[in-house]
Amino acid sequence: EELELAFPDSYWVVAEIAQVNADRGKGHCYLTLADKGDNPRGQMLAQARATIWSTRYQMLGRYFQEKTGQPLKAGLKILFQAKVRFHELYGMSLDILRIDPNYTIGDLARQRQETLKRLESEGLLAANRAHELAMVPQRLAVISSATAAGYQDFIHQLQHNVFGYSFATTLFPALVQGNEAPASVARAMQLVAKHQHLFDAIVIIRGGGSQTDLSCFDDYAIAAAIGRSALPVLTGIGHERDESIADLVAHTRLKTPTAVANFLVERLQAAEAEAEGLLDSIRMFSVQMLKLANEKLERQSLKLSNSTNDFLQEANERLNKLSKGLLLKQKTFLELQKHRTNNQERDIKAATKEQLHRQEKYMSHLAVCVEGKSQRYLHLKEHELNTLVHCLETEAKDGLKQAEMSFFSRSDQFKFSIRQKIQAQHHRLNLMELSIKANDPEKLLLKGYTLTLLNGKIIKSVGQLTSGDVIETKMKDGTIHSMVVNVDNNDE
Repeated sequence: EELELAFPDSYWVVAEIAQVNADRGKGHCYLTLADKGDNPRGQMLAQARATIWSTRYQMLGRYFQEKTGQPLKAGLKILFQAKVRFHELYGMSLDILRIDPNYTIGDLARQRQETLKRLESEGLLAANRAHELAMVPQRLAVISSATAAGYQDFIHQLQHNVFGYSFATTLFPALVQGNEAPASVARAMQLVAKHQHLFDAIVIIRGGGSQTDLSCFDDYAIAAAIGRSALPVLTGIGHERDESIADLVAHTRLKTPTAVANFLVERLQAAEAEAEGLLDSIRMFSVQMLKLANEKLERQSLKLSNSTNDFLQEANERLNKLSKGLLLKQKTFLELQKHRTNNQERDIKAATKEQLHRQEKYMSHLAVCVEGKSQRYLHLKEHELNTLVHCLETEAKDGLKQAEMSFFSRSDQFKFSIRQKIQAQHHRLNLMELSIKANDPEKLLLKGYTLTLLNGKIIKSVGQLTSGDVIETKMKDGTIHSMVVNVDNNDE
């Protein structure tokens, strides 16, 4: 009573919720409040008990969650109006009358900004986006709850994609909501890091829900684990209007788990289209290279043939000039010898004969040299031509072989994909056939149903009939013709 007399009015107080205990039977809410001041280590300076009675708790709890997107939970700072109460058995406590959600909203925003600044100062805000996502990411480490609907949607979307692409997914179970979620997701990230060589990317998913369920993804522990990951991280943890800190740090942020699956399928489709384009380019390049090689070979052959002909013609011209020069010298020498004395005639003849013999040997030697050089030159050019032809053939065969291997590999993949599509369509046709057979009018007649016709057309409403009309009633074993005497509507 002394405390209540000392504090007769209600007071506005700021405190952090250390513990919340909601009595579901009576509807009361019991809180443990703490004051940590500006202590950087978060050590508790003071604490007090508080109560929100059931009638007021139903209103305040709902109003607080609608405004802040958070329920009353441990770790939140609140601004509340309370009265001081004292109980002989339980001691002093506070009766909470009002809660100002705007203060908590501002504190959550402050915490979010502090987390973003810390991540940026540590270089973690954009670290994961610097990783290059594989062109064909098929080995996926999935962090989610095994029972989450979003996880089931993600797996179904991957396994039943229309293109028949295969994905290898490994689930690393983790809590994706509640106060324990940040530590659980961080542990799963650490486990993935130990086996990162087995995966192309990490996928963090959960089903859509309220903003309350997404608050754990604003925690520093999850964001830091994503920033430190050596693998690119894809997130699908909320709806379009929700953007958590985990989304901001991740390599690629998508709206939902299904959107993540569609993104992966579309990436494989783009890679397949690019591979097909490369295959066409290789094929065209090979054809162009063969054409250029053939043209080059023809030019080299023509050039070699022209060079050989020019060399032989030049040699023949030099030989003819030498022969003419020798004949002219011999003729001049003979004319001069005619004027010499008879005593010198035999010596002159002998000298002339010897000179002719030497010239003949020289001409023969010159002819042999010319022929040898011509043959060596032709052999050298022929060897160069054969080497060039062999290199071009080898390069062309290697290029064609590689293109053929790549083409066959892609062809097998296309055949497998087409086979799966045909099987799916065949299964669909069988289901349609069964449905058609099940709704066959003859089978309905066998079950006891009848068909009523007027002028050969089925009657679906009494509004189509008038008194005096002759109608047919078909049964399983025959047809009855009758006349309409009266028409009664259901509302009559």
